[in-house]
Amino acid sequence: MIRGGLIREFKMSINPGMFKGTTIIAVRRDGKVAIAGDGQVTLGTTVVKKGAVKIRRMREGTVLAGFAGSTADALTLFDKFEAKLEEFRGNITRATVELARDWRTDRVLRRLEALLIAVDMEHSFIISGAGDVIEPEEGIAAIGSGGPYASSAAKVLLRHTDMDAKTIAVEAMKAAAEVCIYTNDQISVEELK
Repeated sequence: MIRGGLIREFKMSINPGMFKGTTIIAVRRDGKVAIAGDGQVTLGTTVVKKGAVKIRRMREGTVLAGFAGSTADALTLFDKFEAKLEEFRGNITRATVELARDWRTDRVLRRLEALLIAVDMEHSFIISGAGDVIEPEEGIAAIGSGGPYASSAAKVLLRHTDMDAKTIAVEAMKAAAEVCIYTNDQISVEELK
C-alpha cells in the first residue's frame, strides 16, 4: 500500500485519452465520509448522457465506491471489488490490495481502463490497474478528468470552512464542473455517518 505518491495517479487522471467525462471525489471530516460524482458521459467530444450515477453502496451500505473510466470496465471492477469485500468479510484494506493485485496480474482484468475510489468509515483508497492502492492524505481522494480541480477546491474548503464532508464534496464538484469540460453539475452524492 502506498501512502502519498499521488503524482502518478494525477497524471493518469488528466491524460486526455483516458477517463474523460468523469469526476469523483471523496471527502472525510468529523467522522463522516462522502463521495460525490458528476453525471456526464462522453463519447469522444460529444456528451451522450448527463445523469449517470457512478457511485455505488456496497457491503450493506458500509462501503462506498466510485469510478472514473470506461463504464463497462468500471462495472466489472465494482463486481470484482464487491466479491473481494465479501471474501475478506468487509476488510476494505485487504479487499483493495487483493483487487489491485488481481487487476494488475490477470490478463483480462489488466486491460480494463478505469480508476476506483473506495471508502469506509476508517479508510479512503484510490485503486488503479497498475497495482496502486493509495490512501491519500488530508481525507480527500479524487479521480477523473476533473479530479485535480475538485481536490484543490475540497482542500481549500476543508482548511478554511466548517462545512461538513457532504457539502464540501458537492461544492468541490461544482467548482470542477465550472472548469473541466468533461464534468457537469448533475451531481450524485452518498455519505457514510
